Amino acid sequence: MDHLVFEVGTALVLVAIAAIIANKLKFSIIPFLIVLGMLVGPHAPTIGIIDLTFVESKEIIQFLGRIGVLFLLFYLGLEFSVGKLMKSGRNIVVGGSLYVAINFVLGLLYGFIVGMPWMETLIIAGLVSVSSSAIVAKVLVDLKRTANPETELILGIILFDDIFLALFLTTMSGVLLAGSTSVLGIITSVLISVGYMLLFFFIARKGSPLLNKWLNIKSDEIFIIVIFATLFFVAGFSETLHVAEAIGALLLGLVFSETDYRDRIEHMVVPFRDFFGAIFFFSFGLSIDPSTLAGAIWLALGAAALTIAGNFVAGMISGRKAGLSHKASTNIGLTIMARGEFSIIVANLGITAGLSPILTPFTALYVLILAIIGPLLAKESKNIYKFLNKIFKWSNTPEKKKIKVPGE
Repeated sequence: MDHLVFEVGTALVLVAIAAIIANKLKFSIIPFLIVLGMLVGPHAPTIGIIDLTFVESKEIIQFLGRIGVLFLLFYLGLEFSVGKLMKSGRNIVVGGSLYVAINFVLGLLYGFIVGMPWMETLIIAGLVSVSSSAIVAKVLVDLKRTANPETELILGIILFDDIFLALFLTTMSGVLLAGSTSVLGIITSVLISVGYMLLFFFIARKGSPLLNKWLNIKSDEIFIIVIFATLFFVAGFSETLHVAEAIGALLLGLVFSETDYRDRIEHMVVPFRDFFGAIFFFSFGLSIDPSTLAGAIWLALGAAALTIAGNFVAGMISGRKAGLSHKASTNIGLTIMARGEFSIIVANLGITAGLSPILTPFTALYVLILAIIGPLLAKESKNIYKFLNKIFKWSNTPEKKKIKVPGE
């Protein structure tokens, strides 16, 4: 552990170089950081005193990455109003149900088509059904779409996705690890998750006067300590209730968004969001060994293509049912396409239970493909909409008539 700081420093230098290159090319930083992480890590060479395997620092880099997810989701929560979300409750339930159902059914069909055993098929259906909260949050922030009308529905789908994830993991854990499942246990777990979310909504709506008094702290030093202490405590406590720590951070952000100190919190959080968020995507890349990917490349490409189609259809239907325009609905499908941390969690359950070893390279490649393509498609959503609009004639903007001036 003598060179721990040097290893972490080397990783941060690589992250900084990738960020500079991405900025020069005007590209999303996410794909660059993931590919960078893949190129180094345990399988990389050691060059003199510079150890690119990051063996000693792996755990701390992963932990810093987890912090990045918390800041990304916490910031996203700050950008929204609980009042607006609650008014959109029906749209969120309908949109979330459609999103999960379409992706899960497609995952089941794909597993059967490629000849996977029943349990592996269920795992594949589960991991293709959950989007990456961290990447979606990063995309919304990078593209400055947090104020867009469709973003409330996107946030709602993320929350609904977490409820599904809790149900799925609880069910599959019982089937795979315990050999049985308790219906009462499953129902209890889901009710706890839903009740936990509703509790935060209630606090946000009714507790803002008390929170304003509590946050009336003049010292910036003490203020940020209080905010960060609350963030990490709530995120950690959420995990004990089987609610993802990232969702706990998101819910806390929603609560603070209703206070008078939202702008002050947001201003302080942004640098931490950007720094630790970058480390998360780099650490995710570190977990992928390129040499294991060849055997699963066609399997992953097929699943990725199916996910792209399914997400677009789900986003379009959800958006239109919510009364959004075709353009906004297109943004929904393209924004929630990325896969990441939650898909890996689902796959790890199957791997721990001793299912087919193909799940490891398949999940790594599948997540990598969509972690790269997802943000790129979201970035190009305007051009994609224009192209599709020419085909389907969703909206026809009348051309402005030229006013004829007498004497011309």
